[in-house]
Amino acid sequence: MTSRYYVSPPIVDDHATLTGPEAHHLLHVMRSKPGDEVLLFDGSGQEFRARIERLARSTVELAVIALAAVDRELPFDLTLAVALPKGDRQAWLVEKATEIGVTRLVPLRTERSVADPTTGALERLRRGVIEASKQCGRNRLMEISAACAWSQLVGHAAHAATTRLVAHPGGAAIAASAPAAGAVTAAVGPEGGFTDAEIAEAAAHGWRTIDLGPRLLRVETAAVALASILSSRG
Repeated sequence: MTSRYYVSPPIVDDHATLTGPEAHHLLHVMRSKPGDEVLLFDGSGQEFRARIERLARSTVELAVIALAAVDRELPFDLTLAVALPKGDRQAWLVEKATEIGVTRLVPLRTERSVADPTTGALERLRRGVIEASKQCGRNRLMEISAACAWSQLVGHAAHAATTRLVAHPGGAAIAASAPAAGAVTAAVGPEGGFTDAEIAEAAAHGWRTIDLGPRLLRVETAAVALASILSSRG
């Protein structure tokens, strides 16, 4: 399989330049040489076949040979809003959500949240999106938005998403909650769950509660399970 590399800013002509971690990997890990071919993507949905032209200490110059629009996205917009867990579990969640095809990940602030990601933490997670996209073949990057308060998400999604689901014990079975046509927003709460007041607020804005089964799931497990079920119905 040809190696894939992410290019930023987007490619606009027949040349591209790799810098930063992408150039480092090509130069010092893969030990590539002029004439080698690679695949590039820039988040636009296109995939570029390119040939290495020149290697420098920290940059790689490439000539674009061919491009193709390769769509590996879900047929609907899927936003996954999650009260993030602590530590490395965040990176695992981002990796799996990217592979599943989630359009957008929204870190939630709820009454029982245990993690409020800093700007630096969000940037590290976005780098994780790039790495996962390189592996799974996505040509559009999953968006990771700034942290959002529960009330803000609940009200915004009422206007932006056709289907609005919140994971909560005692809700409807997930089998009965296939998304309708249009955008879907699904929410997973923190380790302690959503409060009764938060669930009531969501219900007042037309959200449906769904039950993910009798076993107690970690936040990241619940989020990935829910995204997987929804993506399989697209």
